[in-house]
Parts: sequence; structure tokens; C-alpha cells
Amino acid sequence: MSRIGRKLIEVPSGVTLQADASAVTVKGPKGTLRIPLPQGVRLEKQDGHYLTQMEHEDQVALRGLIRAQVANAIVGVSKGFEKQLDIVGIGYRAEVKGNSVAFTLGYSHPIEMPIPEGISISIEKQTHLVVKGADRHLVGQLAANIRGLRPPDPYKNKGVRYTGERLKKKAGKAAAGAGGAKA
Repeated sequence: MSRIGRKLIEVPSGVTLQADASAVTVKGPKGTLRIPLPQGVRLEKQDGHYLTQMEHEDQVALRGLIRAQVANAIVGVSKGFEKQLDIVGIGYRAEVKGNSVAFTLGYSHPIEMPIPEGISISIEKQTHLVVKGADRHLVGQLAANIRGLRPPDPYKNKGVRYTGERLKKKAGKAAAGAGGAKA
């Protein structure tokens, strides 16, 4: 059984947390996030900290989930989250065009991907992307969608990958020897 739901949630200065029966609203310098609460799980303030409570014992998993989401929202509105991606390949690049990003990834056409509200994408040297935002789920999902446009190829090591991601390069087909094939 996980004990994450029992941990206290600390709120740093500059961040306000407002909880009611149906949702938790977290406000900070990087934005505002709203987390809906499932039936039977609530947030209570005790000694300047917050604690998740549940009505029934079968809601232990939901209690831990809500505690983790609220803690991530607090970190998001105070510090923010970021994912870094690298584009590897000759002619592969990206550029920001207004509210979308245009990728050239070796296909016959460029791929345009809209940037959701609350997320910012910066591109350095056309091949290094930094996805930033307050919502951890949205940042991670957008980075995964970008990586999915051209996943890393294990044979040529080309494609979009997370910065620091290690790939195991596979050997291609071995050429047939002079006397290897019989007619």
C-alpha cells in the first residue's frame, strides 16, 4: 500500500491554494491550475500544511493520486516544468511560426503542430527544443507527441529524442559473402 497520500503538502510563499468540495485551485507566479476532486476525497488544512483525506478505505489510490497532482501543481505554478528534445538528422529542423511549430523531419511535407495555451516552446540552433509550462501533464504529453512525429531510428540514430536519451544502435543486415549464396 502506498503512503504517498499521507504525506503533507507544503505550500511555498507566493503560492495560494484554495480548496472546495469539487476542486482545488492553485495560483502562483507561473499561472493558475485547477485540479478536480473525485467524490469522497477532500483537502484539509492542518498547521499551515495541507493533507488529503478520504471517506472510504477503498479510495487510497485516489487519495495518493490527488496528493501527487496537487504537489505537482504547486511546483508547476512556482517553478514550472520543462522537457528538452533534440532533433538529429541531416535536414531535420524546427521553427516557431506564431502559435505553432513547423517541423521538417524528412517527410515530403513539413508538419505543423499547434502550441497549447500555457505552454511555451523555444528552439535553439533549429535542432534543440525546450518545452516549458506549469502543467506537468501537458508539458510531458506535448513532448511525447513531438517525439512521436519521428521516433529515433535504432539503425541510423536519426529522429527526435529527449536530451540525454541513450539509444542502442543496431547493426544492419550483413552483406552476403562471395560464396554465401548458391543458385
